[in-house]
Amino acid sequence: MKNFFAESSHLTTKDFIGVIIWYAAFIPLVLIPPERLQKPFIVSFVLFASSCFGLLIWAVKNSGGAGSMFQSPATTPSVGWGVVYGISAILGAWGSGTLGQADWTRYAKRPMAPTLSQLVAAPVTMTVTAVIGIIVTSAANDLFGEILWNPIYLLAAIQEEYNSSARARVGVFFASVGMVANQLAINVVLNSVSTGMDMAGLWPKYINIIRGSYIMALIGFCSQPWQLLANATKFLSVLSSFGIFMAPMTGIMLADYFLIRRRKLKLDDLYTGDVEGIYWYWRGFNWRALVAFISGMWSLFPGLVAFVSNITDPSLAGWIRLYNLTFFAGLTISFVTMTVVCYIFPPVGLGEEAPFVPVEQAYETG
Repeated sequence: MKNFFAESSHLTTKDFIGVIIWYAAFIPLVLIPPERLQKPFIVSFVLFASSCFGLLIWAVKNSGGAGSMFQSPATTPSVGWGVVYGISAILGAWGSGTLGQADWTRYAKRPMAPTLSQLVAAPVTMTVTAVIGIIVTSAANDLFGEILWNPIYLLAAIQEEYNSSARARVGVFFASVGMVANQLAINVVLNSVSTGMDMAGLWPKYINIIRGSYIMALIGFCSQPWQLLANATKFLSVLSSFGIFMAPMTGIMLADYFLIRRRKLKLDDLYTGDVEGIYWYWRGFNWRALVAFISGMWSLFPGLVAFVSNITDPSLAGWIRLYNLTFFAGLTISFVTMTVVCYIFPPVGLGEEAPFVPVEQAYETG
């Protein structure tokens, strides 16, 4: 197919058509109520797991093992800092999902229902998926002579390797269905419904969950996500940059709940948007949290700029190493700052709490 996009756009005409088709499949999913998404998520999981293990079996069988990259010497100047950076990047990528879990756990029928998924399912699936990705990339490197970390590019290379035979096209198609189903589920969970809930909470008079989801879909398209997939370095930089914002927010929430309020919440005031509620702070704005957020974020920006721009100036080595600790550093600094600021300038309502009231009782007393 003739390409009408410039090379610098990192986009081709056929890929753009794929984006449009993907949006056509994604937009209807937003109309499904969140409490009814469990079955579509199960289908997505089965399809994605089949694609992952299918690629793993194909790669290991054809390369005769896990590939030679496991015996290759490290190319990073410091293996230890490279490992730390990788851990921090993954934590930053999963930070948004962690902060948004309350959007979904509130649909649980039992208080401890989410515990098993958070303690077992999430770490296991993350680890297994990462290991499969590493093995497949290593094995594919022996087969094709290049590192194909992106499964989209790998599937395209597989189809070319077998001269686009009927069997190759069928295999690539079903593997792609699993990948697409997984991306649809992730976008509904992390980007669509969760963002729609947040926007609906900010402006409920005009925005509901569905409208907020569509606004986020439009913003996502305008952000040109294909630019983020141009190369692996840029992709990891984006993942780690999430931690610059997610880590301080996590530290603020941990400090506020466990140390400052000592796990005491006045639940009815959480839904009171005026001066009568203890969470109104100063004109509805909690300046203490902003101070803690900026404190945990600003020191990480020099390292991010140097890393993304591939600046090797020795004077920036310290900033880059601090950036490698993005999630840990950002969380710790914001946690400490939030605790100290609230100790010096304590917010109103500390120690106050109110029990959970069932919906039926709330209607009776209201």
